[in-house]
Amino acid sequence: MDDISLPTLVLIPLIAVAAPLLGRLVGRIAPVPLVVFEILLGILCGPSFLGWVEQDDFVEALSNFGLAMLFFLAGNEIDYPSLGRRALSRAGVGWLISLVAGFGVAFVVAPEWGAAGFIAIALSSTALGTIMPVLKDAGDLGSPFGRGVIAVGAIGEFGPLLAISLFLSGRDPGVAAVVMVAFAIISVLAFWLASRGSGKALHDIIAATLHTSGQFAIRLVILVLVALVGLSIALGLDMLLGAFTAGALYRVLLDGAPREDAKLVEGKLEGLGYGFLVPIFFIYTGVTFDVDALLQSPAILALVPAFAVLLLLTRGLPAMLAAPEGASRRDRIATAFFGATGLPIIVAVTALGVDDGALDSGLASALVGAGMLSVLIYPLLGLGLRRSGTRGLARPETEDAPEEA
Repeated sequence: MDDISLPTLVLIPLIAVAAPLLGRLVGRIAPVPLVVFEILLGILCGPSFLGWVEQDDFVEALSNFGLAMLFFLAGNEIDYPSLGRRALSRAGVGWLISLVAGFGVAFVVAPEWGAAGFIAIALSSTALGTIMPVLKDAGDLGSPFGRGVIAVGAIGEFGPLLAISLFLSGRDPGVAAVVMVAFAIISVLAFWLASRGSGKALHDIIAATLHTSGQFAIRLVILVLVALVGLSIALGLDMLLGAFTAGALYRVLLDGAPREDAKLVEGKLEGLGYGFLVPIFFIYTGVTFDVDALLQSPAILALVPAFAVLLLLTRGLPAMLAAPEGASRRDRIATAFFGATGLPIIVAVTALGVDDGALDSGLASALVGAGMLSVLIYPLLGLGLRRSGTRGLARPETEDAPEEA
């Protein structure tokens, strides 16, 4: 306990409580995503300004687990069959276009291959874990528009994770591909066993402990999450790949459970994630944000809005391919804004780049700053366009033409 900063330990949950209160207050004027307040309060209370919250190894460990939990929840909440092949395939094509465009832009900013790779993958990402709560709060998660955005986010998180593991792991690409295949085989085997072996016995244990100190469902979450994160680390892959896969695997384990029990487990998971671990990640992102590196030169500072615009061009425009058939122009543009919303992958990629020596701290801070801007601005613009478009509809959203399977 001697190495733990007690003020930091107290102020982190205080910020976590203050953020939704500020969000509720400002929400009367404009619906700003909660993570914006968490990050900004972290910056304000961190070493760059007030200095009340310090960088702390214990809080950093909790922050890493919060990042893993964010990707777990994203993987767990995606209902792939409902998204449809068309949306997923078009989202995949859009992401490949984003990656190629990202490399083209990156080589202009940083001609070195290593730095360009980190920048390109950052610019091809979408913050699925950030936009899903926004869509859920807006009641748009199950609409054709929402499913198209979720497809963009799913590919925009999983694709960069694969790219990180293949190209930024420091291995020969051939060796990295073999390791990826090994991870895929183990994951597919786990999915197969889960689909065959979960059954009534597992669901009975979950139901019997939902209201007891046993809490088997939550303990199983931690086991699945830690096991697949540990496997990905042991194989030299990015831990977020394991976390995302763990979320999808847990969804399979709960398949067939009574609807009431499944919803109760989902509520407990959201409480654990969004109520405890995930806020620590976003707050600590603000605390560790290197404002001094960002302000070291006007050129670095100018890269923040430049990268934010590039996110919209390289990631947002290709994301429009996944908009549902017959979508209005407003909905297609709104899809672009949601698709260009990125932060968690950017934070992870730039941290890897700085540790690897390929990115300097100023460039990394500019990318993270652009991610913060995208989280602050783009969901607001997307929601505004979406709401103005739905107000003009002659029929409710649920009557939209169904998307192709």
